[in-house]
Amino acid sequence: MHRLKTLLLILVLPLLSFSAVHKYYVSVTQIEYVKDKQSVQIITRIFMDDFEDVLQLRYDDNLLLGPQLETSQADYFIERYLKAKLIISIDGEEKAFNYIGKKYDNDIVICYLEIEGVTDIKNIKIENSVLFDLFPEQQNMIKTKIYSKNKSFILIKENDKAMLNFK
Repeated sequence: MHRLKTLLLILVLPLLSFSAVHKYYVSVTQIEYVKDKQSVQIITRIFMDDFEDVLQLRYDDNLLLGPQLETSQADYFIERYLKAKLIISIDGEEKAFNYIGKKYDNDIVICYLEIEGVTDIKNIKIENSVLFDLFPEQQNMIKTKIYSKNKSFILIKENDKAMLNFK
């Protein structure tokens, strides 16, 4: 019996240590064109601890995110960071987005953004370098729904831009 426990410990321990050390760095951004509202609506989901780390590194060591812990300037720094790291161009023109706000869902920060006054999209260029400055292995998944066409792709540090053509 002792031998079986020892063998089981030898087999399971490396698996546990691997999973504790390994961490995925992923964000998901959904971009949808709502033609009748002339609006590009953007929802981006980022792990709260990673987002907090990068915001502390770039802006304020004391910044905290979370429903109970959030510091007063969190929204200001979130908006500032996203405007620097998420760049969207429509038909060759870079478009500014409005930061609508955010909510927390367990360990995820969900940010809501919108580009208003978009009457047509022939092509859209998306550059998403969120968290690349802190985590080189970061992957930013982009999901788009434009003119009822769904497209998805993953951006990495070495390739942080995508261009989609619609006409």
